[in-house]
Amino acid sequence: MANNNKTSTTEIQQGKICAMLAYLLIGIIWYFVDEKMKKNNFAKYHVKQALVLLIISLGGSIVLSITFVLIWLIPIWQIAVFVLIVIGIMNANNGQEKELPIIGKFGGKFKF
Repeated sequence: MANNNKTSTTEIQQGKICAMLAYLLIGIIWYFVDEKMKKNNFAKYHVKQALVLLIISLGGSIVLSITFVLIWLIPIWQIAVFVLIVIGIMNANNGQEKELPIIGKFGGKFKF
């Protein structure tokens, strides 16, 4: 199981379900209502990645929906978002703190 220096194997196991569910929104909610999860660095990492994905997904969908010239890109956009969700869930399931391709670097901007 790959992890970085600040996350222990025990912490990964305790936060793995929340981390995987973060990419399906329910884990983000769980993280913010559960004090135990707020202290889990592994869950926090994946919640930050999932929040970036959620914001970019919603923003991109809005822009594509109001831009009639680009409306044909919506299915491609949805597939790209789905692929990033699958990558995030797989990383969380494998106990890895890997950034999502292209957008993951923005996860560090969240301070909580």
